[in-house]
Amino acid sequence: MNLSIDIARRILEASKQRAKELRSPVSIAIVDSGGHLVLFERMMSPYGWATGNISIAKASTAVMFNQSTDAVAQWGAGIPGFASSMSEMTHGKFIMAAGGWPIRIGGATVGGIGVSGGNAPGRDDEIARAGLGALEVMAPAIPAQPPQPSQPQQQQHSRPYMQPTPSYPSMPAPNNPSIPLSNSGVGQQQNVPVDQQAGTQHLVSDQTQE
Repeated sequence: MNLSIDIARRILEASKQRAKELRSPVSIAIVDSGGHLVLFERMMSPYGWATGNISIAKASTAVMFNQSTDAVAQWGAGIPGFASSMSEMTHGKFIMAAGGWPIRIGGATVGGIGVSGGNAPGRDDEIARAGLGALEVMAPAIPAQPPQPSQPQQQQHSRPYMQPTPSYPSMPAPNNPSIPLSNSGVGQQQNVPVDQQAGTQHLVSDQTQE
C-alpha cells in the first residue's frame, strides 16, 4: 500500500492543529516508504529555514530504521561514528533527535513524518504523534459477525474416499423350474409340461385324430 497525498494531507493537518494549540510553529515533513518527500510545510515561513531540512531528515530516518528517531538516538549514541557516517552516506537525511515517526497502515510502513522547531522539549515528538492519531480516526471499524447457525455433523468415515453404498430392496430369485422354491407356498410353481402351459396351442393333423 502506498502513501497517498490525501492521507499525507490529513496527517499534516492534524499535526498543524496540535502545533497551533501548543503555540509552537514548526516545520512538518512527510515522506513515502522510499524516503521521497510527499508533503512539506513550514509554519514559521519565511523564518526557521533550518527546521525544514531537519524535519525532512527526521522523517527519512524514521522510515530508514522503521522506528522513531528517539529510539534510534538511544541505541545509536553508543556506536562510535555512527551518526556522522550515516549522515554522510545519506547526504544529510539522517539525524538522531526526537520528532520522527514511521507511518504505518495495516501493519505496513508506508512513510514517515518529521517535525522540527518546537519551542519546548518534547514538542516535536508530541506534534508528530498527533498527526499519526489521524490514522486511527480513519481506520474503519470492523463490523461484528452474526452468529452462524450450527450445522448438523455428518458421519465421519475412516476412509473419506469411500462413500456409503445405498441399500436396495432384495430382488426375488428368477423362476427356474429346475430349482424348487421354499415350502412357504409363496411364489411356488408346479412343473407343468411345456405343451400344457397356458397360451400354448398345437395343431394336430387329421390322421392323428382318426
